[in-house]
Amino acid sequence: MQKLTLNQTLQQRLSPQQIQFIKLLQIPTFELAARIEEELEINPALEEGMEWNTEQQEEKHDSDDTYDDFDKDEFAEYGDRDLDIDTYLHDDYSGYKMQGDGNMLDDDEKDFPIPTSETLADHLTMQLGFLKLDETQAIIGQQIIGSIEEDGYIRRPIQAIVNDLAFTQGVYTNSEEIEKILKLVQTFDPPGIAARDLQECLLLQLDRKSHADPVIQNAIRIIDENFEEFSKKHYDKIQKKLNLDDEALKEAIAIITKLNPKPGGMGEDGGVTQYLIPDFILTNINGKLELSLNAKNAPELRISHSFQEMLETYDKSDKNNRIIKDTVTFIKQKLDSAKWFIDAIKQRQQTLLKTMRAIVEFQRDFFLTGDESKLKPMILKDIATAIDMDISTVSRVASSKSVQTEFGLYLLKYFFSEGIATDSGEDASSREVKNILRELIENEPKKNPLSDDKLEKYLNERGYNIARRTVAKYREQLNIPVARLRKQL
Repeated sequence: MQKLTLNQTLQQRLSPQQIQFIKLLQIPTFELAARIEEELEINPALEEGMEWNTEQQEEKHDSDDTYDDFDKDEFAEYGDRDLDIDTYLHDDYSGYKMQGDGNMLDDDEKDFPIPTSETLADHLTMQLGFLKLDETQAIIGQQIIGSIEEDGYIRRPIQAIVNDLAFTQGVYTNSEEIEKILKLVQTFDPPGIAARDLQECLLLQLDRKSHADPVIQNAIRIIDENFEEFSKKHYDKIQKKLNLDDEALKEAIAIITKLNPKPGGMGEDGGVTQYLIPDFILTNINGKLELSLNAKNAPELRISHSFQEMLETYDKSDKNNRIIKDTVTFIKQKLDSAKWFIDAIKQRQQTLLKTMRAIVEFQRDFFLTGDESKLKPMILKDIATAIDMDISTVSRVASSKSVQTEFGLYLLKYFFSEGIATDSGEDASSREVKNILRELIENEPKKNPLSDDKLEKYLNERGYNIARRTVAKYREQLNIPVARLRKQL
């Protein structure tokens, strides 16, 4: 038997404005400009420039003859007519922020050359065109090229490509035909392209070299016959199987290590180079740290004065006319949206500065000297407590922002680290421990690298109370392989 029950629960829901603010807070500086441009395009009530003051509004109003001669009674007679908002917005706003409005600077009207780049797929397709293929073979070649991933590998099974051609292109073929065309594509530049695994990629590159060279022959045998031993750096097993002396093995390994494991990254791949733009600029003026926002984080935005006047005009007209009522609603929505966006940008600036000031104060010794050993252990909760904000807010600020100092450009998350207990009873930053760990590994014997157990022992001798599993975690964070894979001849 079904029963009706009444439950009372407490839930926290974010308003659309709060969600938009969170997104604005999280995006870095180089994306903020695009976000503002997008808002300018969709909201004609928002303009670039300083806010209007009272004197500017009065001067503009006095100089506008249209409103001086406008009679409210004359407008009233239009109350019963069908009004189209486009009639009123066309002349003033059809060219909004578009070239040709007559108020653009001459420099903006100049034509600048746009750089073009060729993608990896374009480069391969061009080479495919040089082959004498029939129509079906050309379609297969295009399908193979389309299956190549960004790093240059094909990871889709051959049979999957056969099925793709049948379902999407209406081309019925078999695995043997796919293999045949694939072998042709693998002869394209860059060398190693369209390989199905790393072993095949390295062999494709070695096949381009002279097979008469004994060093190349040994390199091919190592990859072809002993790839597993090579990947695990079991050089003694390779020497025993291939009967190579130390010098021959060393020369062959040197050739292999110069090969490209990711051929898709060669040349122009159509990717856009991203430059890190600092969100904050920190300067040291005679021991006083001055913090400022990047100017791109503080754009000058304002409410369109013309839109405000338009609202006043429509608001004085017949309230019962549906067209006018809808027009007033539309204008109010755009004005409200513009006001909120400006407020959100200002709130973003305040939150960024408030968070960064707390970080600077916490890590003051580092920002004054640039000495990494001066970095204190600092977690998100420390800053959140200092500025009386939620940890999630601090996390959004720190995750994608950076600061320009006289010692270089740093991501904010660089300053956050765990604390490691020392023999002196103080906490050391995990950043400091990682630097010492890197130093130990750089100076280790190359033929006999230090294991994690030995690294733990050396760190403990230096006064850092750290466990072996923590050493392994920090080593992985530094992208340093295990001792066996660091071994060199």
